[in-house]
Amino acid sequence: MLCLTSLKSFNINPIFPFRTSARLRVEERPTKNVVNTVVDAVKGERTANQPDGFAKPKDFASQTQHGKVVGIEAEMNPLPEFIHMEDNYETYKAAGKLVGKKAIITGGDSGIGRAVAVMYAMEGADVAIVYLPEEQVDAEVTKQHVVKYGKRCLLLPYDIREESNCKRIVDETLAAFGEINILVNNASVMYDQDSITDITTEQFDRTIKTNIYGTFWMTKYTVPHLKKGDSIIQTTSQVAYQGPPTLLDYTMTKSAMLGLTRSLSNQLISKGIRVNSVAPGPVWTPLQPAAMTREKLDKWHENSKAPIGRVGQPSELGPAYVLLASADGSFISGQSIHVNGGTVLNG
Repeated sequence: MLCLTSLKSFNINPIFPFRTSARLRVEERPTKNVVNTVVDAVKGERTANQPDGFAKPKDFASQTQHGKVVGIEAEMNPLPEFIHMEDNYETYKAAGKLVGKKAIITGGDSGIGRAVAVMYAMEGADVAIVYLPEEQVDAEVTKQHVVKYGKRCLLLPYDIREESNCKRIVDETLAAFGEINILVNNASVMYDQDSITDITTEQFDRTIKTNIYGTFWMTKYTVPHLKKGDSIIQTTSQVAYQGPPTLLDYTMTKSAMLGLTRSLSNQLISKGIRVNSVAPGPVWTPLQPAAMTREKLDKWHENSKAPIGRVGQPSELGPAYVLLASADGSFISGQSIHVNGGTVLNG
């Protein structure tokens, strides 16, 4: 029988013997590049003084990327957190849940998509990330983190508003990986407008084609290659249940994704292919600075915070996507998981 002294000699907590004090340390790199900047921000002082380690409304600088086609994560302050850190250690603990799997993640360069890509790699999956050419700087950061965990990361800078690009994405992923097991339809655009009369046809067209057409085409060309045990995951939103007045066209598209999730689940479940959604609440991603003016974004941090008292971080969304893609979610299909900081919603 092990005594307390022998337990301590193995660095095992005698009170909680299945917990060890050894935790995976983030790899330090000697050169200062954009990857180090992101890692430093995740580990840095911006969260050091927060009781739960997450930034509160007062911690966000006044900023905007309003008017850009897409937001760039590298330009945000503070940077979104894709892996939560405490005392320079990663709190997410991988367990090999996706070993050997191959995933496509649209919008995988930044925000929630980056968190999903990195956590999938930590769990053993190779990932293909889809993004716009304007987002190359963010995509390179994601790739370096995926590769850090010993997995392959295929960069696919294509606009999913074009059907031919969606087919090309699937074809290139198959050529590189040999199969596809997980499709995460995460790419979206969002624009804040006070009135329906302020929504231009150009904006409406871009929102519908990115969020609905792109999701439909990516799914259409991926489904023939999926088999029993594989999964499709949509990023919908709590706005589909609430209907915020300034996100009219965006809300339409997120509601459509819910309909796709339910109908497609009924279509594919007999083949053992599961279809689900994740419905984030307010989360700090490049969508927000690209969608809002400086004044509106400043108000958003205070007025849109979740009941928990703050907006969420992408690191808090990633585990839900791991659950739905892994065997842990084998009895879940046609559902939407609400990760929103405490807002109670039905549906």
